[in-house]
Amino acid sequence: MIHVDADSFFVIVLVSALAAIAVSAAPGRLVAPVVVLELALGILVGPHVFDIASTDEFIDFFAKLGLGMLFFFAGYEIDFERVRGRPLRLGALGWLLSIGLSFGLCGIAIAVGQIESVLYIGTALATTAMGTLIPILRDEGELHTEFSTYLMAAGGFGVFGPITLLTVFVSTDHPLHEALILLAFVVLAVAVALAAIGLAWRSWPALERTLEASSQLAVRVTVVLIFGLVLLASDIGVDVVIGGFVSGLITRQILRGHEERVFESKLTAIGFGFFVPFFFVVSGIELDLAALGSARALLNLAIFFAGFLVVRGTPALLLYAGVLDLRDRFALALYSATELPLIVAIATIAIAAGHMETATGASLIAAGMLSTLVFPLAAARLRARPRPTGA
Repeated sequence: MIHVDADSFFVIVLVSALAAIAVSAAPGRLVAPVVVLELALGILVGPHVFDIASTDEFIDFFAKLGLGMLFFFAGYEIDFERVRGRPLRLGALGWLLSIGLSFGLCGIAIAVGQIESVLYIGTALATTAMGTLIPILRDEGELHTEFSTYLMAAGGFGVFGPITLLTVFVSTDHPLHEALILLAFVVLAVAVALAAIGLAWRSWPALERTLEASSQLAVRVTVVLIFGLVLLASDIGVDVVIGGFVSGLITRQILRGHEERVFESKLTAIGFGFFVPFFFVVSGIELDLAALGSARALLNLAIFFAGFLVVRGTPALLLYAGVLDLRDRFALALYSATELPLIVAIATIAIAAGHMETATGASLIAAGMLSTLVFPLAAARLRARPRPTGA
């Protein structure tokens, strides 16, 4: 039997609700993104501060489901029909430039003895937290703007590129073996996608009729798809975030031509109402705050925070000169440099494998939290400024 810490489970649920209440009650743009509040409150109730809640196997299981659900929404929001062409090309080129910059900077840092791993930290610096940005962009009314088309393409590569590197080169000593496993997962996912799309297109009217019925068939089928691919990814040795991400891409294709706001709102309620905040609160509980007490750890935090902006922001400023005005390029740079929660997964894997010190991992996660607190707010203010006529 698995021991269930019911008290800690309730505290986590309560904390996620309190974070939402704080966001709803705060005036205008003064509030921090809800994910930052969830992480911060998780730290406060965790064993390193007030010691009200802790994690166990049962809680970690739900947190993993939340991580998969988070990346489902990241994949779901990437509409390839929308970002194809120039946005997709710029996104790919920008991420390649980012990974080159990241590995170069990490090579310098490891040469002076500041960090332990080029691969782990270099991959972490080249991420973009699209899963975290989705609720922020939704709240800002940015999801369906022309600007967000370029951000979705850039952020999509900032998710899938690092995940692929993490799976093939970082999380194992046998990259060829992992590459074959990843290829097998892609083949299986494509087969699932084709079958699901064909079935959905033939039976969509019947599925649509259940959206207001107690059976909720369309929602239940989608939940099966999400958790099924997450389980498949986990069982064959691929990171669960890929399963969530791919299920989001598949669901987007299934709904093409059948866009249903009611359906989307129900999935959003399930994901952001329970599973996703659960993951963030648990991540805060598990963060080793005491590891940030040394001068080296604080220096690393500052280096990582600046590194996010250099690595992911530079391509936005350079490559989009003929596409976006300067203010929007700075906003794109700031959004692209927002990095959480994939760095949590990377730091966890690196520490478990003995390739990263606990203090370095804590610095990386804390820098990611800081980036999520600072960069989206600054980007939103840039986007909200009055524009001259014709700009």
